[in-house]
Amino acid sequence: MSKPLLSAIHHVALICSDYPRSKAFYTQTLGLRVVREVYREARGSWKCDLEVSPGVQLELFSFPNPPPRPSRPEAQGLRHLAFAVPDVDAVVGVLQQRGVACEAVRIDEYTGRRFTFFADPDGLPIELYESDAAVAV
Repeated sequence: MSKPLLSAIHHVALICSDYPRSKAFYTQTLGLRVVREVYREARGSWKCDLEVSPGVQLELFSFPNPPPRPSRPEAQGLRHLAFAVPDVDAVVGVLQQRGVACEAVRIDEYTGRRFTFFADPDGLPIELYESDAAVAV
C-alpha cells in the first residue's frame, strides 16, 4: 500500500444562519479562540477562523439567506463534527452549565470509547468522543 496523500485535517467550514449567534456559541460556549475575522464585502459575508487545536481550525461563514441543512432524518453529506475530549463527563457538565442539552453518554461498540452528541445553534450534530490523545480541558 502506498503512503497516504493526506496528512491531517486543516479546517472544517460551516455556514451559519445567524452569524453572531454561532460565533458566540463556538467562542463563548465551546471556548474556541478567534484566529482572524474578516468581512468579505463582495460576498456580503463574514468569515471567522477559530482554533480547535494547533493546526486545526473551524471556519464560520455567513451568507445572505443560506438554505437550511437537513440533519434529521440524516441526509447525504457531512453527518456530524466530532471533537476529541479526555473526559466526556467533564465536558458535558460544563456544557450543561452553559445551557447546552447533551444526549446520554454511550459506548462505541467497536472501540469501547465513550461518546455523546449535542447540537450547535443551527442543529448541526456535534459529537464529543473520549480519547487518550485529547488535551485536558
